[in-house]
Amino acid sequence: MPEFEQISFRSEQFSGRARLFPLPNLVLFPHVMQPLHVFEPRYRDLVEEALDGDRLIALALLSPGWEKDYDGRPPVYPTACLSMIAKHTRLDDGRYNLLLVGVRRIRIQHELPPTRTFRVADAEIAEDEFPHEDAPARPALQRRLIERFRGLLPQVPEAREQLEQLLREEVPLGILTDIMAYTLDLDVAVKMQLLAEPNVDARARMLVDLLAQARSDRSKFPGGWPPKFSVN
Repeated sequence: MPEFEQISFRSEQFSGRARLFPLPNLVLFPHVMQPLHVFEPRYRDLVEEALDGDRLIALALLSPGWEKDYDGRPPVYPTACLSMIAKHTRLDDGRYNLLLVGVRRIRIQHELPPTRTFRVADAEIAEDEFPHEDAPARPALQRRLIERFRGLLPQVPEAREQLEQLLREEVPLGILTDIMAYTLDLDVAVKMQLLAEPNVDARARMLVDLLAQARSDRSKFPGGWPPKFSVN
C-alpha cells in the first residue's frame, strides 16, 4: 500500500485559511510526498503554527517576476496544493526538515492583510471532478494513459519497479494523473496547468497528449526524451 494512503484527511478539516509557502520551482500535487527543508525565519514561524494546529501548509508556485520582491509578497498562481506535515524534525538551530503529503487542490480567493510574518489566504478546496458524460470513455482513457506512461519505464530502471507496482494496483484515475504529473520532469508552467485542472478526464487527456507529442517533439521536455523523473 502506498504510504500516502496512511495519511487521513477529510476536506472538512480545512478551515478555509491557508498558510502559504510560496516556492519558485516546485509544484506539489495531491497524493504524493515531498521532503522540504525550512530555514527562513518566517517559514519556521509558519511550520510552528501548523504543528500546533491542523498541520496543514499550502505550497504555492510564485508567478514569473517574483525575484523583484521575494522578501515581500510577490504574486502566486491562484491554485495551490494543500499539504499535511506527515513527519518533522526540528534541528538545533531552529530549522526544520519536513515530509509533506499533498492532500487537496485549493483555489486562493484572496490574501489576508499581513498580520503574521508569513502569508495567509482565504481559499477553497477544489475537489476532483468526474463529468457524468465522460464516464463511458474513462476506462479506455485510463488504459491509454497507462500504456503511454509504461513505455517510459524500461528506460528508467530506478523507477520501474515502484511505478509498475503502482500501475498494477489499479489506482483511481485522479490519483494516477497527479502522481504522473508530479513524477515527470515537466516545465513548472505545464505542471501548474495540470494542478489547476480539477476535471480528472481533462488532466488525463492532457498527459496522454503530452506523452504522445513528446515522442516526436523532444523539445517538449527540456531534459530530453524520455523525460527524467522529477527529483522533487
